[in-house]
Amino acid sequence: MQKGVRVPNITFRTRVRDDSIDGPNPFRWQDMTSDDYFKGKRVVLFSLPGAFTPTCSTYQLPGYENGFADFAAEGIDEIYCMSVNDSFVMNAWARNQELENVKVIPDGSGEFTRGMGMLVNKDNLGFGARSWRYAAVINDGVVEAWFEEPGRCDNHGEDPYGESAPETVLAWLKEAKEAVA
Repeated sequence: MQKGVRVPNITFRTRVRDDSIDGPNPFRWQDMTSDDYFKGKRVVLFSLPGAFTPTCSTYQLPGYENGFADFAAEGIDEIYCMSVNDSFVMNAWARNQELENVKVIPDGSGEFTRGMGMLVNKDNLGFGARSWRYAAVINDGVVEAWFEEPGRCDNHGEDPYGESAPETVLAWLKEAKEAVA
């Protein structure tokens, strides 16, 4: 993916809480589009191989969650975490991580991830098709900055982490802000 490229126009199948629904599962289906997430906003999107996986749950997601105020101070409206997981899994992970700031986006079929050029096979781990780890600053649906982990390929034996870390993206935002000032 390159700076200046528009994100794919996708419809995401999500489950949202609806307090008008009684019972133990007060959620309903709601389709969300790329425009719903990205239009008219400056956001950070980070994508990772899977919900509940070690690096994602221990470092990446908590780092973005805990750093939200710092990102907002640099002009970020929202932070989104995406994975090639369904809405049930992504919602369960958000509850498990006690998210208040980062919003999860389920890319269950990998359609958005494929459109971003980041869909890889992870059959060697029993995962199937998943996202390569990356982050992006997206302004009104257009990629402003791109942070991709090195070595993208199918069935990679490692899970590199650093380029898409919250610290890396935040440092870029601060440098970009200073360059304009």
